[in-house]
Amino acid sequence: MPVKKFNPITPGTRTRVANTFAEVTTDKPEKSLLKKLSKSGGRNHDGKMTRRNIGGGHKRRYRVIDFARDKEGIPGTVKTIEYDPNRTAYIALIVYKDGEKRYIIAPNGIGVGSEIVSGKGAEPVAGNCLYLSEIPLGAQIHAIELTPGRGAQMARSAGTYGTLMGREGKYASVKLPSGEVRRVLLTCRATIGTTSNPDHGLQVVGKAGRNRWLGNRPRVRGVAMNPVDHPMGGGEGRASGGHPRSRTGIMAKGQKTRNTKKHSSKLIITKRKTKSRK
Repeated sequence: MPVKKFNPITPGTRTRVANTFAEVTTDKPEKSLLKKLSKSGGRNHDGKMTRRNIGGGHKRRYRVIDFARDKEGIPGTVKTIEYDPNRTAYIALIVYKDGEKRYIIAPNGIGVGSEIVSGKGAEPVAGNCLYLSEIPLGAQIHAIELTPGRGAQMARSAGTYGTLMGREGKYASVKLPSGEVRRVLLTCRATIGTTSNPDHGLQVVGKAGRNRWLGNRPRVRGVAMNPVDHPMGGGEGRASGGHPRSRTGIMAKGQKTRNTKKHSSKLIITKRKTKSRK
């Protein structure tokens, strides 16, 4: 998916890099798969702000995505590739032979007219959903389940994929986009291929107003605050702020925050990659 640069005819377009949406085939979503999506603006039921830097943004409607892919043995045809404002990857509208329509996360490389199928005996080609027990070793997979039947939870964002490393007993070893290698039950499903829109990370917003359209309000740096407002605030002149930490005092830049007693820790073979500390 290519990106495009704009001529600097305004300050907002001077640095902007946008998606060309070359893969998208329509701008009209399937009405039967739309739901209302309400916003809280970071406020709770009392109207108190419990999450800062949220508010505004363009109105959206939720596209119901079939993460479970439990329509086994029934082939479906890709009718459209669509933009979804609620996620970074594109979505594909699938029309099955029995007439049912469902949205899925669009795999990279499939287009209108492509056929997909899920379940046992399906071919390991892009877009097909198989059990981890049937996927060839070394294959690139996305939309990976963690619990059988619950639906895809891992590797769903734009341009991501996991790699099936091996099988042992009732578990498969999957290398995730973060670099973590973990065990997943062989009875879990995954979709062959990588997710669409791999150039999403190359986009540049270009101006603050575009972030407001996305629902993001301005974020004040901790070092610019007073000591009463943030652990990194205060000091004479432009102080560095000391050790990087959050507003509530949780250390950043390398401190481990994962609960060592978490049940799923025993399923992790190799921890995710971390940036080297200099």
